Parts: sequence; structure tokens; C-alpha cells
Amino acid sequence: MTSSTSLPLADPELAELLSGRLALVEERLRDAVTHADALADVASRHLVNAGGKRTRPLLTLLASELGDGSRREVLDAAIVVELTHLATLYHDDVMDSAPLRRGAPSAHEVWGNSVAILTGDLLFARASATVAGLGPEAVRIQAATFERLCLGQLHETVGPAAGEDPVAHYLQVLSDKTGSLIATSARFGAMFAGCRPSVVRTVTAYGEKVGVAFQLADDVLDLTSDGAVTGKTPGTDLRERVPTMPALLLRQRAASPEGTDEDRELVALLDGDLTSDSSLAEAVAALRAHDVVGLTRQRAADLARAAVVELEPLPAGAAKDALVSFADALVDRAS
Repeated sequence: MTSSTSLPLADPELAELLSGRLALVEERLRDAVTHADALADVASRHLVNAGGKRTRPLLTLLASELGDGSRREVLDAAIVVELTHLATLYHDDVMDSAPLRRGAPSAHEVWGNSVAILTGDLLFARASATVAGLGPEAVRIQAATFERLCLGQLHETVGPAAGEDPVAHYLQVLSDKTGSLIATSARFGAMFAGCRPSVVRTVTAYGEKVGVAFQLADDVLDLTSDGAVTGKTPGTDLRERVPTMPALLLRQRAASPEGTDEDRELVALLDGDLTSDSSLAEAVAALRAHDVVGLTRQRAADLARAAVVELEPLPAGAAKDALVSFADALVDRAS
């Protein structure tokens, strides 16, 4: 398969087909973010031009192969989910103070927080305009997804309530912030390809689980990856006090009777001053060496397997095989 899909597929015919359709998505995305206003145009193009895996539109296209993937509405739906995702990135980077996104300076680093937030809003508007052409049911699904995206960010920002399990709280945040849009990506693909409601339900449940697995894999990558490859500074989440599964599992361990002095010392390190690159690198290296990273990786793999189990009712074929490969590939990133 060509690198444009970033996903190895066993069926060369399907691989070629999806590569061609993803190229159309890319072309349409660039058209969708074009503005007559010069500042809006350059700011909106910023993340599109930076590239990306296009995971969500790829899943829309994959799910559509369970029905008639050639329908125009499928391509429109793929544009909707990627525009929505890009819009959230502008907002997330402001909230997380992330300096880099996809190897380029984050929009707020270039134009400031206000322009970055408004650019995200513009992309949401373009997604809304596109989804309106797909009918009232698509608008309702998009609105419900957008609500979950906002709730996930809100709950991540305020943290768990008193007495609430931080790990369970975090998993719900991931379901809302990441699982919801990935589930909608699969749902739209099957729905607009004319699949039966049972098939649409199946891929939606699959997408929700895959989305959480995807984010858990990202938590591992935030500690173990090469920033030059990912385009994101390792440990950014630690520095900005954004919860991740390895840090939450460490805190849970340190507070338990099984916690060791080393666990508690590492928690103290994470809670210390991480503003300098050297202190951040020290914290990243120490957490990377702890077994909570392996436990997070295992959780991601378990969820990916659970997602694949959801696919069992689907008929055998290249599309089902591709969805299995999609789940495996997301978790393999963190291996």
C-alpha cells in the first residue's frame, strides 16, 4: 500500500482503491479550508499543510467498503470527520500549550491563542456546512459527537471529582475526546455506503474501542517516541500536567500498599519543575523505564482486540480484514 494510507493492507486492489480516494480527500480538504480572507486562509491551511495520518477519513473509507464505497456522500463524510478533527487540534494545542504539531509550530505559537481558537471555530463551521448536505440524521450525529468532544475536554480540564477513580475518569475522557469521533468516522462510512443498520452499529462500537486504544497508544508514544519523527516534543503532556495513563497508573501504584519508595520518588519528580528541557528529559526517561508504560501498552492491545471482536458479525472479506488491520496498526505504533 502506498504511504498515503500509512496502513499495510493485504488486498492490493483495496489498497490502490483507498489510496486513490484518500488523494481525493486530501484535495477536497485543501479546497474546504480555503478562505477569501488572507489571515483565515493561511491559518486554516496551517495544519492541513503539515500533513498527518488522516486516520479518521481512512476509517470512513474503510467502513464504506462494507457497502457501496463509491457514493459521493462517503467522500463528503470523510471530509467532515477530518475537518472536525483538525478543528479540535487548534483548540487542544492552546489548552495544552503544545509548541509543536506535526513537526510544525502550533498555530497559537505563530498567531497567538485567539487566532488559533477562532481558526478552529472556522474549521468547525466548514465541517458543519459540509455535513448539512448529508441530511438531518448526519447533522444530529455530528452534533452529538461535537458535544462529546467538548465534554471530554471539559472533564479532562477539571479532572475527576472527589472520590472518583482517576483511571476510570480518564478512560471516559478518552472515549469522549477520541473514541466519539473515530466511532462517528466508521459510522458515517457504513451509513453513507448504504449498509444495514446492524452493520452500522457494529462498526460504530468497533470505532469507539479503537479510538480509546489509539489514544492509549499515543500516551505510550508521548514517552517513547523520537520527537523528530512524531513532530511532538516527548513529555509535553507531563510538562503541561495533562493526565496520561502511565502517570495515572504510577500515582495509583504509589498511593497503594504495593507502592515503593521509588514509585513515590518518581511521582515527586513528575510533580516538580519540568520547565527546563533537561528536567523534562529526566522525567520522561524515568517514567519510560517504569512498568506502567508496559501496562498502558497492554491496555491498548486489549482494547484493540476487543474492537476486533466487535467485527465478528461482519461477513468475511477484504473490508473486514482491513478493519482488523486498522486496529492492529494503531496499537503497533506503540510497540
